[in-house]
Amino acid sequence: MSEPNEVKFRLPRCHDSVPRARAELRAKLGEWRAGRASAEDGELVLSELVTNAVRVPVPGDRLVGVRIECRGRGEFLRLEVSDAGEGRPEVRQPGELDKGGRGLLLVEALAHRWGVEERRAGIGKTVWAELLAPGADFTPAESRIAAVSVRPGQCVRAWGAWHPVRSVRSERFASGGPTVVIVLDDGGPALRLHAAEPLTVRTTPAVEAAPVIPS
Repeated sequence: MSEPNEVKFRLPRCHDSVPRARAELRAKLGEWRAGRASAEDGELVLSELVTNAVRVPVPGDRLVGVRIECRGRGEFLRLEVSDAGEGRPEVRQPGELDKGGRGLLLVEALAHRWGVEERRAGIGKTVWAELLAPGADFTPAESRIAAVSVRPGQCVRAWGAWHPVRSVRSERFASGGPTVVIVLDDGGPALRLHAAEPLTVRTTPAVEAAPVIPS
């Protein structure tokens, strides 16, 4: 697949930033000649991510960061929205009379996958979503994410090789800090890491022979 087109920008924490983000995405996808379906679904997903970001309480007058990455003509679209707020967004199941709470349900329905990462520099988090066009054959590049964002089915880089992840669970250090236990599918010892410790991951299967793993 071709090299990615990418743009980054910042928005103030106000409701006007939601249509501004959509307009910027629409303009860039038009410039990159992305397909119509990618543009329509991307606008809906980005709207929900920015809406959540401008609503979350943050210290001081912090801005919302947006990153858009597009490969091909919209075969792959990655949207990232960063804010300085605490906590992690969770998918809710609102009742029929609830007026809100459906944003992440829409993101989950439209996105190929989505998740949350702690920001590597500064405070807060980045919520991301990846959209694939129907029939697209996309092999995602390696990425560095916090241990707490690792999911079953991904592969992690450890001891000089790739290892498929069977399960992930949260624990706490004796000191009270958060830790993540990553159980590997190839029988190696589990990884016990601080939740914010970065790991290199990918979603493609590990194809190389793994070296001897320390016991």
